Amino acid sequence: MDPQLLQLLVTREMPYGKYKGRVIADLPGNYLAWFAREGFPPGELGRLLALMLEIDHNGLKHLLAPLRRSS
Repeated sequence: MDPQLLQLLVTREMPYGKYKGRVIADLPGNYLAWFAREGFPPGELGRLLALMLEIDHNGLKHLLAPLRRSS
């Protein structure tokens, strides 16, 4: 696991769509699941959304709290 990817989850904003401007770590699980069904976008954004889905699905969002405080 690349720690820089975790840091990006709490700093990178969704660039488009219903949740444009919202930090990826704050996207709702059902929105992330929709991307999983429909297909993640290519590139870094898709990788971040897929990672956030795994974190959310496994109940690990609390692990991002220290990163939020340091950013």
